Amino acid sequence: MHSLFPKLDQDDFGTQFGLLSRQKIELMVRRGMIASPEIEEAQFQPASLDLRLGARAYRVRASFLPGKERKVSDQLPALETDAISLDGHKGAVLERGCVYVIPLLEHLKLPDSISAVANPKSSTGRLDIFTRLITDNAEVFDRVARAYEGPLYAEVSPRSFSVRVRKGAKLNQIRFRRLNSQQLERTDFGIEDKDLRDHHQKMPLVDGDLNLRNGLVLRVALSAQSVGEVIGYRAQKHADIIDIDRVGEYRIDDYWDLVRAREDNKLILDPGEFYILASHERLHIPPDLAAEMVPIDPAMGEFRVHYAGFFDPGFGAALDKRPGARAVLEVRSHEVPFILEDGQVIGRLVYEKMAEPPQVLYGESDVSNYQGQGLKLSKHFKMI
Repeated sequence: MHSLFPKLDQDDFGTQFGLLSRQKIELMVRRGMIASPEIEEAQFQPASLDLRLGARAYRVRASFLPGKERKVSDQLPALETDAISLDGHKGAVLERGCVYVIPLLEHLKLPDSISAVANPKSSTGRLDIFTRLITDNAEVFDRVARAYEGPLYAEVSPRSFSVRVRKGAKLNQIRFRRLNSQQLERTDFGIEDKDLRDHHQKMPLVDGDLNLRNGLVLRVALSAQSVGEVIGYRAQKHADIIDIDRVGEYRIDDYWDLVRAREDNKLILDPGEFYILASHERLHIPPDLAAEMVPIDPAMGEFRVHYAGFFDPGFGAALDKRPGARAVLEVRSHEVPFILEDGQVIGRLVYEKMAEPPQVLYGESDVSNYQGQGLKLSKHFKMI
């Protein structure tokens, strides 16, 4: 199997290990390690590649993982209830509450030293579209084993709104991690808090005090003094379809209820409701790091943040070099109502080293939709 991989010279990837930058992802495409028809310039992000939906979606009865020595395509016939074409101008509507498995246009042929991890894109998370990556032989979602060779699939389940998608739509993104010989079996690549303190001294990671707990602690902003009179949005239950390709065309009031600040600076999360909130902190991701939002503690199960949150190098950079963007929080309560208070800890950012800084940082291209953001819905809505 390994003989099929393109031979890579040491100079191709240098001697650095960590998350690969855009320029190395472009090299992977040229070397056939990422195979796809007509990869678009807009797919390349500073530290990730946007993945595109293929021509057909398969509605399935339930989510699944293939498991060892099994292919996704072998599992689909037993679970599929309908096959839907995404070709053409109209594409197709993915209904709220249903689960779909969609083959992606991209295929991988990774060497033994490179693995990958996936996340929903920011816009996907803010529309409450539950999206996960599946590979053949997988026992977990959103992870691609080193030396993987084969197709990629997206599991897609719209939760709040039905959405119209077409072949080529981009709902999730993939990052590639180059490993040295001591890292081949590792699963945790977050850098230590002491290293984050050093980075903060050189270039502030956050406005205000640095609060670390195996990553940067994030608190929710629920006061008018922090984010303004409107401190969040709650998704309406019976809104119209959203076309993924229509940017800046939908009225907020047709899809969201405004959540206004209360005098006690609290918010009661209703079970099953979906909220868009913002972090108290403003962030800046240095050029040599990337970050991912994770739970503050797995035992804190009363609510969850949707975790579309992958932060590219350069996110939040302001003209005065200070941290300039809040993290947007996609929050859903579970079985019981839950009270959030202004400043309550709600998640953390785990940082990871880049193998090298990207040549183009987040905010320096036309596809950086959320640079400098405060409380902000997805790019599909007309902001007031």
